[in-house]
Amino acid sequence: MFIIVGLGNPEKKYENTRHNIGFAVIDQLARGERIPVLEKKHRALIGKGYIGGEKVILAKPQTYMNLSGESVRELVDYYKIDETKELLVISDDITLPAGQLRLRKKGSAGGHNGLKNIILHLGHDNFMRLKMGVGERPGGGRPENRDLIEYVLAHFTEQEKQEMEREAGEGADAVRMVMEDGIEAAMNCFNKKAAARPDEG
Repeated sequence: MFIIVGLGNPEKKYENTRHNIGFAVIDQLARGERIPVLEKKHRALIGKGYIGGEKVILAKPQTYMNLSGESVRELVDYYKIDETKELLVISDDITLPAGQLRLRKKGSAGGHNGLKNIILHLGHDNFMRLKMGVGERPGGGRPENRDLIEYVLAHFTEQEKQEMEREAGEGADAVRMVMEDGIEAAMNCFNKKAAARPDEG
């Protein structure tokens, strides 16, 4: 069994924001695999189904981003999975250009509060993650925390929304490949498309 967790914030006002692209990937998988993500359990909206013959739980934590680990901990404990091999977390990443994604087998939070809280609750950083590029804040440099929050919670323009939908579709394809062919194969396929630039984890 796999648990696929897309990170984001609940409430309609956060839809179509950079921070919610993890939710968008789950939505793409839900539509493509016909897995309704409507059941309220483990502080998340979840859906149960199969991808490539493998049982899967799709989850959208409803704890708000900074407390995502509370939901992930409950999911891991309830379904008794090996989180080092059967948990995949999808998050936004401002160090990757918009439209690019990167798979990792483990690593640091890289400044992402949702990943940071998951690492805190699991007690380690040895779980797979799919980073979805949303681009750096205009102006570059290291933004003040308030500016960064405003940036990741800003709504997409219509053009950006279309680009993010395409990226979410590619993210869904990456998840399918992880489940069907393994993380190494998926990394070889999808990471080579990313720009050759460093990121933290």
